[in-house]
Amino acid sequence: MKDELVIHSRPKSNISEDIRTIRTNLQFTSNIDNSKVLLVTSSVPGEGKSFISSNLAAAFAGTGETTLLIDSDMRLGRIHKIFGLSNKKGLSNLLVEKDNIDYQEYIKKTEIENLYVITRGTVPPNPSELLNSPNAKVITEFLRDKFDHVIFDGVPINGLPDSLIVANLVDKVIIVSSAGYTKIDELNDTKKALEKVDANIAGVVVNRASKTKRGKYSNYYE
Repeated sequence: MKDELVIHSRPKSNISEDIRTIRTNLQFTSNIDNSKVLLVTSSVPGEGKSFISSNLAAAFAGTGETTLLIDSDMRLGRIHKIFGLSNKKGLSNLLVEKDNIDYQEYIKKTEIENLYVITRGTVPPNPSELLNSPNAKVITEFLRDKFDHVIFDGVPINGLPDSLIVANLVDKVIIVSSAGYTKIDELNDTKKALEKVDANIAGVVVNRASKTKRGKYSNYYE
């Protein structure tokens, strides 16, 4: 696994503490409204959403709760690289399955206890159509019943419809924004786009903020 999994490689670091704080905030709200399926997205590429989603999933797993991380960026997703997993069969392949799906072919166990991954799979010609298919809803509901937490790592919002489609499959959406990189107009456009599809925005994680006593990562919630 890559060093990006700081929850695993540096569990006592300030960064890991920040990730666990985000997890605790989400756990608190999920206990109130029973929200267990999340989407982590961003405005544009390069804001660190895969870093956040991977470490957040590991943080949930660290509490003893079974957690599934799904790479729904079927174009450029790299969750399989972060965890050192095969990408031969993943979400794109799962979404075209018909009857009698053998989920064990797609759900991969990681080195982190209680944490499982579905990689992106073969790059398809029609990612948005696959995510908008009835099969996507059926699969999401099946996985909701099997895991304590399900986290989708999605594509950036601006320019692609994929994550707006996934937003309708999940309970809450987390937006990752990179300090000094994300333009405020881009973030506002992302928020408006999600609001147009009635997405439940849990909050914004501000990535790569100036170092403080809390570390490199910070967050705020609406």
